[in-house]
Amino acid sequence: MKTKLLITLGVILVVVLTIYMVFGRDAGEGADILVTAEVRNFQLTIETTGELEAKNSEEILGPSNLRNFRIWNVNIQHIIDEGTLVKKGQYVAQLDPSELEGRIKDAENDLELRESQFIQTQLDTALQMRQSRDELINLQYAVEEQKLRLEQSQFEPPATIKQVEIDLDKARRALTQARENYKIKLQQNREKMREVYANLSKVKREYTAMLDLKQSFRISAPEDGMLIYHKGFDGRPIKEGSQVSGWNPVVATLPDLSQMLSRTFVNEVDIRKVAIGQSVNIGLDAFPEKRLKGRVISVANVGEQRPNSDSKVFQVNIEVLGIDETLRPAMTTSNTIIAKTIPDMLQVPLESLHNQYDSITYVFKREGMSIIKQEVEVGETNTNDAIILAGLDPGDRVYLSLPTQSLGDEIRLVPEMDGRRSPKQPDEAAPEEMPPTITLPDGRTVTMEQLRQSGGQMQMKRGEGGQRQRPGQSSDTTKVKKEGKGTEAVKP
Repeated sequence: MKTKLLITLGVILVVVLTIYMVFGRDAGEGADILVTAEVRNFQLTIETTGELEAKNSEEILGPSNLRNFRIWNVNIQHIIDEGTLVKKGQYVAQLDPSELEGRIKDAENDLELRESQFIQTQLDTALQMRQSRDELINLQYAVEEQKLRLEQSQFEPPATIKQVEIDLDKARRALTQARENYKIKLQQNREKMREVYANLSKVKREYTAMLDLKQSFRISAPEDGMLIYHKGFDGRPIKEGSQVSGWNPVVATLPDLSQMLSRTFVNEVDIRKVAIGQSVNIGLDAFPEKRLKGRVISVANVGEQRPNSDSKVFQVNIEVLGIDETLRPAMTTSNTIIAKTIPDMLQVPLESLHNQYDSITYVFKREGMSIIKQEVEVGETNTNDAIILAGLDPGDRVYLSLPTQSLGDEIRLVPEMDGRRSPKQPDEAAPEEMPPTITLPDGRTVTMEQLRQSGGQMQMKRGEGGQRQRPGQSSDTTKVKKEGKGTEAVKP
């Protein structure tokens, strides 16, 4: 009976010890996380952050003819809140008219001056033409008078008749020249009046256009929709206090929310992997639980440098597939561009890969109750996983981090990698290291080789080595004990 009891207790004790060794140690190693190497489709992805905007939108424009009046920029005096739903013709914004009002005042003064010049020129030309007409009448009378004198001089001496004939010819010639001069002066005064009238009309048109332009400083919505602030050249939204350029007088937009796209930027290293038509998984920071599908619709051919960035990036537009009423412009998106999909590849997480000698990539592999360093051949990688071409089999379990269990330096190499590693191989002789040294209490430095030759012990008197012996202090010996790779000094 006692024998059976002892056997039963022994079996129970063995089971308890086994459970403790298997599960107890794993429980104590809470930091050790194991993952399984799995065969699945590998996706080469590119992670970017983007911003939603409408694919199509109606622009709300300010005055388009500011440059005609030498106004290059104008401030926004007031604008309604972004995201406001507006109706067609509803008030949206008011531009600051102070600079335009100064131009209008100058135009008023110029208009008064031109009107005065027009009236003065009109009076001058009228007076000149009247004088010319009176001169023609007087010359015509002079011709008639000479004709009468010629008729009355028929019985005069021939010399007298000849003189009268000469006077008649002079009067006729003067009349003819005066008529020709009158025509020229009339044409000249007409052109002068046309010039001053043109100047007056130009000033009037500018003045009237400025008044109309002032009316357009009050901006209304061209269609129904949600108001979204337009972004300027610096990427910042145009809002109250911002300036509207005369070259691009867009104040805000009315987006078509039925078609959205994510505008993102890809760095120059990854842009070669991006192509039109690639699928994209889209996440929203505002709705973490929501997942959307998209596709690349355009890739910029020319890079640019974004603010606060030293690297060049290329703009990529991603169309959001489907309609979602929760989407709003300017929402931040996390885009995962699927550049390539490789089917049925053995994969492990990137965290499980380690490197040695800058040439060997290995993992900590669990084999039964032991852990080994296993070299692996790595293929393509993405942000999370890596393809394993050699060194592991499906179902092998590897550690995500350094195991808490102490391990040696030996790595199980993969034959397929022979001849493809860098010149610095693990089996090459390591460079000779300086022999380890220790410092004795008297200040002397000795090597491990010297300790071995002395059998692990060295004797010395306190006060030797240039140090003064304290009063009442006796000499003793110091024994250095070697343990593994380290050493420690102990007193007997």
